[in-house]
Amino acid sequence: MAHLNLSADEVLTTTRAVRRRLDTSRPVAPELITECLEIAVQAPTGSNRQNWRFMVVTEPDLIAALADLYRRAGEVAGDYLGVLPRLEVQDPTQLEATNEKMYASAGHLSEHLHEVPGMLIPCLAGRVWDQPPVTVASHVGSVIQAAWSFMLAARERGIGTVWTTIHLCYEQEAAELLGIPYDEVMQLALIPFAHTIGTDFRPARREPLELVTRWNRW
Repeated sequence: MAHLNLSADEVLTTTRAVRRRLDTSRPVAPELITECLEIAVQAPTGSNRQNWRFMVVTEPDLIAALADLYRRAGEVAGDYLGVLPRLEVQDPTQLEATNEKMYASAGHLSEHLHEVPGMLIPCLAGRVWDQPPVTVASHVGSVIQAAWSFMLAARERGIGTVWTTIHLCYEQEAAELLGIPYDEVMQLALIPFAHTIGTDFRPARREPLELVTRWNRW
């Protein structure tokens, strides 16, 4: 598939969490995923460690097993999307409507996750949750930036992605399934990917900048 030829601003503002519009009937060429990963590893990396690791999963049996872990984790976690309170909201009614739509979309993804043609699991070489915050931020932040670059590159190629973390409730089981050395490598997310049904994604509704931005003093 040809590139969409989006501007940098268009890629940045229209790379959405794609759940309902993943085309599970079409395979994604491995070379396209390789191109996206080559872009991903150009992301900034703390102290030039380059300690990101990427697990690409395309075998249907493994995808189905990971989807099962995802659904099991969702049942245990419950309504995990609403755990953290918002400190400031301009329009609570609009937020509630948006959240209802998001919950329905997340439910759709859970029901159809086993059908996606591929998944990417961004990982960190090392386990750092017991380290000081500065260490965690440096290591984990480097991997997240690379994964986001992958998602942006995928958008430009007509491939939809969505960042999910709920499977981490069963991270060790996922590691055993995929042969990831759990004591040495930490999974940070599970990113399903597929060509999108249509490519007309728009910027999302967000809170006004004045509610979320501070200049010089909090």
